[in-house]
Amino acid sequence: MTLTRFVTKNAFRNKRRSILTVFSIGGSLLLLTFLITIWRSFYDSKPTELSAQRLIVRNKVSLIFNLPSSDRQKIRSIPDVKEVVNQQWFGGQYMDDKPEHYFAQFGTDPQELLKVYPEFKLPADQIEAWQHDRAGAIVDAGLARKFGWKIGDRLNITGKIFPVNLELTIRGIFTPPDPTQSIYFNKDYIDEGFPKLKGTEGFYAVLADSPESVPKVSEAIDEQFRNADRATKTESEHAFQLGFIGMLGNIKAFIMSICLAVVFTILLVSANTMAMSIRERTREVAVLKTLGFTRNSILGLFIGEAVSLSLVGGLLGSLGCFLIVTLMASQGGYFTGMKVTPLTIVASLLIAAVVGFASSFVPSYHAARVNIVDGLRHIG
Repeated sequence: MTLTRFVTKNAFRNKRRSILTVFSIGGSLLLLTFLITIWRSFYDSKPTELSAQRLIVRNKVSLIFNLPSSDRQKIRSIPDVKEVVNQQWFGGQYMDDKPEHYFAQFGTDPQELLKVYPEFKLPADQIEAWQHDRAGAIVDAGLARKFGWKIGDRLNITGKIFPVNLELTIRGIFTPPDPTQSIYFNKDYIDEGFPKLKGTEGFYAVLADSPESVPKVSEAIDEQFRNADRATKTESEHAFQLGFIGMLGNIKAFIMSICLAVVFTILLVSANTMAMSIRERTREVAVLKTLGFTRNSILGLFIGEAVSLSLVGGLLGSLGCFLIVTLMASQGGYFTGMKVTPLTIVASLLIAAVVGFASSFVPSYHAARVNIVDGLRHIG
């Protein structure tokens, strides 16, 4: 009988309680792994090389306020600016308001968009067809697969922000390096249906001539419009995307608070299980001491049992989260491109091990100090 075998046998001596504990810890670790995955997807993802060259120029006050269309040429004239394109968030509804039918819609300039986003790949004939159709649109390849769209299909989108209903024709299907869940159409379509918007733009996407020029270009743009009626705020594309997320609230604090609650729950579950298990085995501790087991070895045995149970639960929870996130990402929507990384799984298992140790140390320490005579007298 090896020590490893001894720990394994004792960890599952009460199979029902051990299995329930493993599944409780597994469920908590599944949620924890899912939250860590969301955190990493939002805040730790690294921009691509071209994305690092792009800047987003928006109204300094808020995204809901537009910028003058005339700013476009002024931005273009700034040194180290390679290309500029206007964009307008439409925020319409496709089919219904179910989350699985949501995707982003942007009004833009078909002649300039692909100069700022050269990584969007689509055939030359589709580009030409889109640029010559004022009611045309190009769609993300992932969206096309999800909804079964093909070239020439009609796309009807009900306006929710602007009193305009889009009746678009799909003229191109582009393949981005990462899923965008977006469609692009000619912004003139909105201007003609809602004249009050004409002469303004939601924001500008700016492509600098190199990543090294980005800080200088950003500062120059904001300096250019510092005293204008509508001052600008220029930020990296990644920072702009996080700004959209920030509009929902303090997501960082929300995720952190739930993570802490999950860890506290795991700690209570594990501590309760180990306390009951060790209390039931007081006489066994006395017998082990009579056989020559030291305090440290008994302490190690009990802590090993707790850590083993926690790790099994953590492994089940992490793998369960991996399968769920993979399935959700394949369905498109908000979780497109999200994945559970090996580093996230390792972090979850480490948390499980730490929780197992912390929850078992105190009862294990007291059990290891039990006097042999008092332990043999114990009835429980």
